[in-house]
Amino acid sequence: MVAQQTRPAGPGQRGQRPGGGVSRRALLLGGGAVGLGVAGYLGWENAPDRLRYRVPGVDRPREEGAVDHPGAEWIPASEENWRRADRPYDYGIDRVVVHVPQATYAITLKVFRDPGHGAASHYVVRSEDGHVAQMIRELDVAYHAGNRGFNERSVGIEHEGWVDRPGYLTDTMYEASARLVAGICARYDIPRDREHIVGHVEVPGTDHTDPGPHWDWDRYMRMLRDAKAPEPSPSEPGGTGRERPAR
Repeated sequence: MVAQQTRPAGPGQRGQRPGGGVSRRALLLGGGAVGLGVAGYLGWENAPDRLRYRVPGVDRPREEGAVDHPGAEWIPASEENWRRADRPYDYGIDRVVVHVPQATYAITLKVFRDPGHGAASHYVVRSEDGHVAQMIRELDVAYHAGNRGFNERSVGIEHEGWVDRPGYLTDTMYEASARLVAGICARYDIPRDREHIVGHVEVPGTDHTDPGPHWDWDRYMRMLRDAKAPEPSPSEPGGTGRERPAR
């Protein structure tokens, strides 16, 4: 279940520390921009993406309605429930947070599209058939964990149901979620283990209990380790939708 929270500082304040000072990272990025000015434009167009997109004000191209997971349905969350970012270039991604929303699939989508809710996850998985809705791009920061640091470093996934109703935890949903997480792990080189795949209850400072006592972690992690990671989505540049073996 996502945790509501206050909206953090805007993009113009991204390089500031909580106390108002400028972070070392922002200074380094600024120095990189100055260096580019001194060196001139020559070679900038051929610079590796991992360098080019770390310069402030340079965003990767976006395609409206694009998804990160092949087969996912794009159903956008309210812009009040997430923040624009450029992950993993501004914030590294090294965690996946497993949620149970205490609601049906349809209600979860409705709530995340409500600008007054103040929270949403990147994905929602339906119990009946494992259908996946993507509501926020992985490069953006979703307000789902109730912990700013975890929001910035993680991808959040809701699984339709309630923590005290194990009937919602179907084989189909487990399998669909495992494929989804396998793809996320492959994209960001995240190890498929319990240190990096966590429940909302394990996020520091949270008061949530999901995914709850009925979530079968041993079974889920076996499925995840055996799952094939799909190639980049066909709706992304260079995407094929083909599957590749687990690492």
